[in-house]
Amino acid sequence: MSVRKYNLAIVGATGMVGRMFLKVLEERDLPIENLYLFSSIRSAGTKVVFKGKELIVEELKEESFDREIDIALFSAGGDISKRYAPIASSKGVIVIDNSSAWRMDSKVPLIVPEVNPEEIVKNTGIIANPNCSTIQSVVPLKVIDNLYGIKRVIYSTYQAVSGSGVKGVRDLEEGLKGNRPTNYPHPIVNNCLPHIDSFLDNNYTKEEEKMINETRKILGKPNLAVTATCVRVPVMNAHSISINVELEKSPDLDELREILSKTKGIILEDNVKENRYPMAINADGKDEVFVGRLRKDFSVENGLNLWVVADNIRKGAATNTVQIAELLMQ
Repeated sequence: MSVRKYNLAIVGATGMVGRMFLKVLEERDLPIENLYLFSSIRSAGTKVVFKGKELIVEELKEESFDREIDIALFSAGGDISKRYAPIASSKGVIVIDNSSAWRMDSKVPLIVPEVNPEEIVKNTGIIANPNCSTIQSVVPLKVIDNLYGIKRVIYSTYQAVSGSGVKGVRDLEEGLKGNRPTNYPHPIVNNCLPHIDSFLDNNYTKEEEKMINETRKILGKPNLAVTATCVRVPVMNAHSISINVELEKSPDLDELREILSKTKGIILEDNVKENRYPMAINADGKDEVFVGRLRKDFSVENGLNLWVVADNIRKGAATNTVQIAELLMQ
């Protein structure tokens, strides 16, 4: 029996996430007939090799989707998504968007395949990929919620500079040479910046607000008590997150470890006697979410702490998007 092949497009093909789309698509060997690559006029004409075949990146235009395209992976920023995603979907393309443009739209499913794959059928042409930090957090939180019921979540993030794209990476690399930052408001070398994205009137940042709202939507708990403090740290790649959870029932740590260890997409590293716990240098380049430092929070009834690490460019962006495409194909 022949396998159906799909025509895919990548919008933002020359960016950090766009290039990772190509890598992950090749690794996971999706059944692709034709692959079309789009970018801004600045990067148009760039040559890219995919599965041994040279492809030329085209300038993104309104008529770019006037051809047979089944699925388009977008990672070119919110403004581009707001303009071009509706055009693509009007031509029968299913858009999987990596920006924040559509995440909180009630008509757009916000998908993490390990958590809420059933929501994908509700799409009307656009599917949103969540924030990188949210993705890695909700994978273990879904397991915990199913077992014990979550009442409250407190996030403290330690986010890598790759989350800011090439500009963030450049600030760290140049800072190590003693040069001033051009992207961040302060040096990132030997420093932590409690400032990711812009500040809102309530003194939270947009990144913190994204984590709060997206967690509620993905877990299907619109009134869940969630708060977050998001911090940029001098790590090149892979985000680390301290998560404190208040539960409806007392957690059984042995049971939780057992189930997490068997959950697809999770690698449990939780043996403090052997100094085994999730670290950015081990998650870098991997698709799984690493979970460890499981322990009860004795300051509240039914409290739990955990430490969660994942590659923000892979699982936090490219891989999650490609996994959504795989769900659509299935």
